[in-house]
Amino acid sequence: MLNGMGFKEVINMTGGIKAWDSNTAIGPEDLGLALFTGTESPEETLIVAYSMEKGLMEFYLSMVPKVVNDDARQVFEKLATIEVKHQERLLAEYRRISGNAESRKDFERQLVAPAMEGGLTTDEYISLYQPDVNVVVEVVSLAMAIEAQALDLYQRAADRSETNASKSLLLDIANEERAHLKQLAALLDA
Repeated sequence: MLNGMGFKEVINMTGGIKAWDSNTAIGPEDLGLALFTGTESPEETLIVAYSMEKGLMEFYLSMVPKVVNDDARQVFEKLATIEVKHQERLLAEYRRISGNAESRKDFERQLVAPAMEGGLTTDEYISLYQPDVNVVVEVVSLAMAIEAQALDLYQRAADRSETNASKSLLLDIANEERAHLKQLAALLDA
């Protein structure tokens, strides 16, 4: 099954999922799926995804004045910049698919979702993980948890999508979240 999804190397783990000893997505299986009915057009799918990216970017920017540690503040700024780039990519894809060259301001009037990536609100993430926002490792770990949650949400939304075009978009966005996780892992290693 995994080979068919593009994974080049699949390793069986002794003990299966019960032996897994690393991060996992949290919450019930339907967490965040209220944002995706499964019947969205590709354009509607992109609007929801953009909304979540914008929510996350705003969260990161809201943290900057609250952080005293310069390194941690710079990490929040870098994370916000990454989300802006992802928003730009989603907006460009929306314009390409819809044929509509509306301004970012006009596009953003359509936004939904008071939640950030992964389907939780800012307060829910902070309450759940309780990071010390002045410790770089905890900031990056929080960002990784959010990206992992988003990856999981996009994959679940793709599974329930009734249109092939939206399903394909959701899987592409999930792959971008996977790439974000790799970027964050490199940042954590640095």
